[in-house]
Amino acid sequence: MIYVRKLVKRFGTKTVLRGVDFTVERGEFVALLGANGAGKTTFVRILASLSRPTLGQVRLAGYSLPGQAAQVRACLGFVSHQPLLYGDLSAEDNLRFYARMYGLEKPESRISEVLDLTGLTSHRREPVRTFSRGMQQRLSLGRAILHDPDILLFDEPYTGLDQDAAHMLDDLLGKIMAQGRTIVMTSHDLARTEGLATRFDILSRGVISASARRGDLNGNLLDFYRRALAG
Repeated sequence: MIYVRKLVKRFGTKTVLRGVDFTVERGEFVALLGANGAGKTTFVRILASLSRPTLGQVRLAGYSLPGQAAQVRACLGFVSHQPLLYGDLSAEDNLRFYARMYGLEKPESRISEVLDLTGLTSHRREPVRTFSRGMQQRLSLGRAILHDPDILLFDEPYTGLDQDAAHMLDDLLGKIMAQGRTIVMTSHDLARTEGLATRFDILSRGVISASARRGDLNGNLLDFYRRALAG
């Protein structure tokens, strides 16, 4: 579903990504880990077609970036720590707005389905500006899955959430994963990530320096992470 080879990203004279190779198969949940400033957000923004690579190959669902960005956006959803919602609109009106952007012909049943999945049905007519941070993040996830994408990208989605909201997001991610979607998530929360992802990749010094599947880890994720950064 995702194929990246020799990806380079430069900002002026600063090189952030130095030849990243990265492949994700259909249905995998890959956690992309690394220290602050390692380039995780830059990498995910390139996958989401929000930033252009300097060099290298990037393909999602068979489409190449940046040339086929419109096709890529149609088959993925993106969630970051910024909810990308309109505060003065209600939850359902936000989803209606994005349904029009995605070209959904009969969106009302899908909107109701997404509101039910995210636990927001009883708040559907309330303005988003009155929502807690956790409720906004749940609606943001609903926005991302509204058009039933095959690929979901998450950039630090737990940022700013309290424990209750984080547990709710855990539950939602588990449901989404059970639907067989392909997921890539950046996170600095190793304990939470360890219980969700099926594979862990470490981004360090501009490349993927280590990768392990959950069942292959010798010891816990923290030990693997520390060894990868020290190597």
